[in-house]
Amino acid sequence: MLNIDSIENGIVIDHITAGRGMRVYDLLELQALDTCVAIIKNARSEKYGKKDIIKIEGVTDIDLDVLGFIDDHATVCIIRDGKLAEKKRPHLPKKLVNIVKCKNPRCITSVENVDQVFYLCDEKAHRYRCRYCEQEYKK
Repeated sequence: MLNIDSIENGIVIDHITAGRGMRVYDLLELQALDTCVAIIKNARSEKYGKKDIIKIEGVTDIDLDVLGFIDDHATVCIIRDGKLAEKKRPHLPKKLVNIVKCKNPRCITSVENVDQVFYLCDEKAHRYRCRYCEQEYKK
């Protein structure tokens, strides 16, 4: 059994769908942090079978819109003084700004320096469309 130490102060992102942990790591730009980050892939889960977990030491705030976009089933546990202080669930955001890029080469975002904005067009299917050209974003 693998043993990862508990954290005193920070965040534990739990119940990430198995295989999405590295995507969470990339889009939250956790590589830029100068702190301890542990990524646990394919951990056993009674509820889901397998899950990914990310532990971030010393950080107490993350972008819940990014997390909700990647996996709205994840939970964010805020740890203070070694104890669970708060638990949050991200929601599927209605609007994404500069999280993903439009793939349409004719979109204004590929030639102009404007924000990459996507709106949720189908909540059940988790589909987004570019604000400027209506190109659908495919995960």
